[in-house]
Amino acid sequence: MRSWGGKIIVGLLGMLVGGPIGLIIGVLVGHFLDRGVERVRAFNPFRPYAPGEKEALQEALFSAGFSIMGHLAKADGQVSKQEIGAAEAVMTRMQLDEDQRRRAREAFRRGKEDDFPLDQTVAAFREQVRYRRHMVLVFLEVLLQMALADGELAPEEERILFRVAEGLGVPEAQFRQILNMILAQSRFSGAGAGAGGAAADRSRPSLSQAYQVLGVSESATDQEIKKAYRKRMSENHPDKLAARGVPEEMIRVATEKTAEIGKAYEMIKESRGFR
Repeated sequence: MRSWGGKIIVGLLGMLVGGPIGLIIGVLVGHFLDRGVERVRAFNPFRPYAPGEKEALQEALFSAGFSIMGHLAKADGQVSKQEIGAAEAVMTRMQLDEDQRRRAREAFRRGKEDDFPLDQTVAAFREQVRYRRHMVLVFLEVLLQMALADGELAPEEERILFRVAEGLGVPEAQFRQILNMILAQSRFSGAGAGAGGAAADRSRPSLSQAYQVLGVSESATDQEIKKAYRKRMSENHPDKLAARGVPEEMIRVATEKTAEIGKAYEMIKESRGFR
């Protein structure tokens, strides 16, 4: 609901001072004041929940998240057992109960339908979380992790994800930065999953990947690296995510990357020899 307080108050003051013309001018001034208030609210991630808002956000998360995941799985024309398994793995990582799993599977099936309304689904989710910008970014990161669950990001999946980001109002450059960091984290994590011995040495995460996980270049200064590390860890701290209104189920997935961020930072520290 839009605010009318500024229009009413400033309009009445204008009428007292300048009569009917003052009323018109006052309403116009009040209109711009109200718009400014709405912008402040929109960028306030700590705004308290309205009655029923938390439940509505959780439902929006399930409906949009898992249906878009189903749409991503169908992007190449066929949903594989591996992709279904990836969806189930996400449910497990979110620690969903049986009722939540049932709803997630229903949403996933909706997303696989040929006439799935992707743009309308994204628009509805954006409207639901319009005052919680941070949740939009976390939501995109979770979708990226879902898409990368099979170890690769197909061109059609990437196209869909950029379309989702655009629909959520995230600039292409910002989303590409998020994409590059998540891709780097996925490769960094996968590289460290090798077997023992020589195979493990060949699969060790590279220093270049470590820099990409932090979102910095290899030419960055030690201070810039420390700042990027603190920023990345702060962005994914469970308490801060909860304070910004991110549902617990999404927090469980989003904060898993903190371990990889820490490993990447330790690798860079060791190579540079700083504390």
